[in-house]
Amino acid sequence: MNNILLAFGVTLLAGLATGLGSAIAFFAKRTNFRFLSIATGFSAGVMLYVSFLEIMPEALESLEGVYGEKGGHWATALAFFGGIAVIGLIDLLIPSASNPHMIHSEKETLPLHDPSAPQPPEVLEARAEAAEAPGAPGHKHLLRMGVFTALAIAIHNFPEGLATFLAVLHDPAIGIVIGIAIALHNIPEGISVSVPIYYATGDRMKAFKYSVLSGLAEPLGAIVGYAILRMFWGGDDGALPENIMGIMFAGVAGIMVYISLDELLPTSRAYGKGHDSLIGLLLGMLVMALSLLLML
Repeated sequence: MNNILLAFGVTLLAGLATGLGSAIAFFAKRTNFRFLSIATGFSAGVMLYVSFLEIMPEALESLEGVYGEKGGHWATALAFFGGIAVIGLIDLLIPSASNPHMIHSEKETLPLHDPSAPQPPEVLEARAEAAEAPGAPGHKHLLRMGVFTALAIAIHNFPEGLATFLAVLHDPAIGIVIGIAIALHNIPEGISVSVPIYYATGDRMKAFKYSVLSGLAEPLGAIVGYAILRMFWGGDDGALPENIMGIMFAGVAGIMVYISLDELLPTSRAYGKGHDSLIGLLLGMLVMALSLLLML
């Protein structure tokens, strides 16, 4: 029970980092794009290193014990690519216009924390239309973009939440590091929600609420996913069979590799300059490697 509570707590804090991103956008004197670049690169480094050097070997060991050496390798590979397929399908079903990892320039984010700063031309046009008619297309477009972005992030956060939850259940020390990586990855997502909603409504609190709600999908995904697993495969004591845990861990590794390559590294490169994303990536791998070595 203690491990379940810890896993839920870590997943909840990771999800709430979207609200932290929104708060940074509104209350920091300026958005530190280099920090965002290194932080997202760091998250990618942690996820890639732990996926290939810790989670995949653990999954393989579990599945070999159930299916034998050859069957275990096949099951691990299928589960790994199955995890990639799940998160890839989510990306495919979400319209590109609602991409939760859309990068906002410094010019776009500056007016959020500095009301005297000039606002982007498209925002001024949308607000001019909204002043003439509350239901004008420009105003609706901005609000719809923000709401769809929040929904897109919420959908992405379901499997991410389950991945974090299972990682903490399996090994709290490793799971907490993964939770930190997921939290860092959620910060720019909070900004992505806040920018269009704020420009559509002029309401900082509404933009902040939407970003927090999108992040709460992470612990919700963890609870729902874990409840389904226990309902179908849990034993009398609630423990999951070795083969189910092995399949889930290999799937988690696939999800994290996909997130790293498709979301984090492109976002890191877009926010940073020079080798910022590489610095973040290598730092993440180094921190994860040291964490694993110190636990030996």
